[in-house]
Amino acid sequence: MKLAQHIKVRQRVVATAITYMRRVYIRKSMVEFEPRLVALTCLYLASKAEESIVQARNLVFYIKRLYPDEYNKYELKDILGMEMKVLEALDYYLVVFHPYRSLSEFLQDAALNDVNMNQITWGIVNDTYKMDLILVHPPYRIALACIYIASVHREKDITAWFEDLHEDMNLVKNIAMEILDFYENYRTITEEKVNSAFSKLALKP
Repeated sequence: MKLAQHIKVRQRVVATAITYMRRVYIRKSMVEFEPRLVALTCLYLASKAEESIVQARNLVFYIKRLYPDEYNKYELKDILGMEMKVLEALDYYLVVFHPYRSLSEFLQDAALNDVNMNQITWGIVNDTYKMDLILVHPPYRIALACIYIASVHREKDITAWFEDLHEDMNLVKNIAMEILDFYENYRTITEEKVNSAFSKLALKP
């Protein structure tokens, strides 16, 4: 997310914002809650929840600078107005558990915390937020699936380590397959297609 890079927020803030947004759209439609405004608002809320506060006016400034055509109509009052609607949609529950902590602990325990494995597994975990895994699977199991994919990719045999966990490997492998399927399908979805879909939704009465 270009905006997150410009306002210099941690990846955890972005992950929390994405999770909020996914939770919102379990209950609300994209016609009812305009996705671009919800995304901005969720990032604002996440920055507060993760104690890495970004001023809403800064969000407005940078988003207009980065995407003048798509976001020019939004003002500070729009984010603040949507904030209460998003909070209501979330039932005011802002706690999110992420796979990151489990990932670090597992890599350490499996003696896989070298630079390459860290980069690969963290990258895969970040990519899982483009899916709805965080809504349906325990974060620790998502972390295990990412380690499983990376270990296969790097040809590291950690079968014994997985066995010592006494975890249901069928569940872990199923999540891994979901991630790999996503990678296969994601190649066909361009940013232009996403923006086009959002624009059509914004025109709905």
